[in-house]
Amino acid sequence: MDSERTPYKGRLRRLPSVDRLLLGFDEAIEQFGRKATTSALREALGDRRKRIVSGEPSSTDEIAIRQTALKMLRDGAAPGLRRVFNLTGTVLHTNLGRAILPAEAIEAIKSVATDYSNLEFDLDSGKRGDRETHVEKLLCELTGAEAATVVNNNAAAVLLVLNTLAMNREVPVSRGELVEIGGSFRIPEVMQRANCTLIEVGTTNRTHLKDFRDAINDQSALLMKVHTSNYKIVGFSSEVDLTGLVSIGEKHKIPVMEDLGSGALIDLSRYGLPKEPVVAERIALGADIITFSGDKILGGPQAGLVVGKKVWVSQMNKNPLKRALRCGKLTLGALEATLRLYQYSVNIADDIPTLKAFTRSLKEIEEMSERLLPPLQKALGQGFHLVLEKPRE
Repeated sequence: MDSERTPYKGRLRRLPSVDRLLLGFDEAIEQFGRKATTSALREALGDRRKRIVSGEPSSTDEIAIRQTALKMLRDGAAPGLRRVFNLTGTVLHTNLGRAILPAEAIEAIKSVATDYSNLEFDLDSGKRGDRETHVEKLLCELTGAEAATVVNNNAAAVLLVLNTLAMNREVPVSRGELVEIGGSFRIPEVMQRANCTLIEVGTTNRTHLKDFRDAINDQSALLMKVHTSNYKIVGFSSEVDLTGLVSIGEKHKIPVMEDLGSGALIDLSRYGLPKEPVVAERIALGADIITFSGDKILGGPQAGLVVGKKVWVSQMNKNPLKRALRCGKLTLGALEATLRLYQYSVNIADDIPTLKAFTRSLKEIEEMSERLLPPLQKALGQGFHLVLEKPRE
């Protein structure tokens, strides 16, 4: 190590050249390539120059510089997206990747990723096909809808519906349903980007059918209902249910859209869980368009699913925006596999990891906690004291 009292210009001269450092760095060159290795060495040298000039202790030893560069190379080559332990207690944690895919979906991704597929090819006719054929039929069968389309997430689904059916026109929405979800996704801002006009009706805590009736005029293009999954207004409150909104839409010949956000394909209450809106039930109540997510309660890949009347879905498929929002083969493969489980599984709560996590018994959770406690305590060290808290009877 150079003395800190040595003039920094002399210490700078002792730094080896990049060419000299490369001569003894064959292993790194073979593993990471000459270009990346050279870049790492230059960065390591640059860091040492800055330290020397600022008077900080910094080695000019060749071996030490190579070790620094090697660490940079290894860190740079390591995946940024990696596995973590989810100890939050939240099954569908946005920051941790939401739904864990079923084994069948993972196998489907592997299959279409490692070979050619009939993504847009009709094997029966021998002609070009539609990439969404593989999932549309399943979505229609599972929800009772006439037609379906898929985009890359639910925000995109909402954007596509609004831009297609209400561009340059008005959309009445209850004030109590103007939600903001993670990532600052706000319904009013999405409406603005979709180039339609938001008409707020009712108040934050109370909205009535009359409020929607009074808001309708010749510029009204779509009636919108939003499932407020992230919060509830309780006490002195009221909302317009879907049936009421559909009756107004039918009278004025205006389509009704409901954004379910998560959206369930099965009734979770049969497992003792809180009731979530089931897509098929909402379609049966007369909604013209339903949007929901693929990677939340459904337990599949990230996707925005749109189901509803064929007349409206066909217009969305013709919207130039649809191509910008469409899904790739990996998402479609995983989604098809997940939907097939919903269609054909004899025990869906076991086959979909998200549903399996939701429906675990208290005994299973306690047993898992007891297994995790010792290794977690060991990993955290003596500075932490962990205690297993069981729910009160």
